[in-house]
Amino acid sequence: MNSDARYTKFALVREMMETPGIIRNFKLKNSENIIKKIKQTRGLFLTGEGSSRIFSAKNAIAQSLKSGLDITLATEGSLQADEYELSRFVVFAASNSGRTKEIIYLFDKLKKAGHKNLFGLTANKNTKLETLAEQTFILSCGSEEAVAATKSSVEQALFYQVLLAEVQGKSISGKLDCLANAFEAALTAPVDSAVTDAVIKAETIYFAGRNDGVAEELAVKTNEIVRKKSDFLEGTSYMHGIQEVMSPTDIVFLIDPYTSELDKTRSILVDEVGLKVFAVSDKDTIFQTIRVNGIDNLSNFVYLAAGWNILVEAGIALGINLDKTERARKVGNVFPG
Repeated sequence: MNSDARYTKFALVREMMETPGIIRNFKLKNSENIIKKIKQTRGLFLTGEGSSRIFSAKNAIAQSLKSGLDITLATEGSLQADEYELSRFVVFAASNSGRTKEIIYLFDKLKKAGHKNLFGLTANKNTKLETLAEQTFILSCGSEEAVAATKSSVEQALFYQVLLAEVQGKSISGKLDCLANAFEAALTAPVDSAVTDAVIKAETIYFAGRNDGVAEELAVKTNEIVRKKSDFLEGTSYMHGIQEVMSPTDIVFLIDPYTSELDKTRSILVDEVGLKVFAVSDKDTIFQTIRVNGIDNLSNFVYLAAGWNILVEAGIALGINLDKTERARKVGNVFPG
């Protein structure tokens, strides 16, 4: 995508294009209290619904585990979280609107039970969530017009990753300029017509990758942007049964694939099933590869940007109104009050 009017007439694209600036200017503020609480409890539970949780929470957990952060980290949607014993956790809820029904019910119940460590992350001030949380952080990105969350999902993920780095006594703020540049490059790079054509013709679009939120979030964005069926295949799960129901009309995007499994992947998906396989990676692979510039432990943001770029190109080619969905809503389940 680029700044041509056929792209920027859509709020979705304009919001995507704002994201590099949000990354570049990001500052973690007023975090002393939450950092202290996380260190004291040694437990952090991240909750939310849809794109407010998938990438932000799972990326934070994956990066923290890789770095050896010595606290218990977990995430689930708010209804499942309601079934858990959370008294020893700091509970952090992300909701752009601040009025997501599932989150409000969970926080109301926890607060009435005397839970003291409730924190919120929203894109709006003076929300219902803010009345229930001990402290609520407000995103700098502002509200979004498009149904599909984009710039807010990235800022939420950046907030969590920077926060947990600070808990560990580290800082990644010095990498944000490089990340913003790499993100913008991935977002605006020309997309090969073979990739766009494959997306347009596909019956089902699969995204295979780690359980770190990137591939899963792109599967959701496929529904919202390209309006096609999609699925998230964790790790190498495409080798363990689902190939039985795949067909040559499907395609698979491998997000930062495991090099050791590429030959086996080709054998199963290409030779046996007959579908097309593409990779999104910071290095070449045996498949047609959408190359990006990796930024150490921040590369997931760049992979996400490359996926957005592909989906927008396909959506534009299909003549879809990227801002108008038939059934999906900006706030899927609104608290009645």
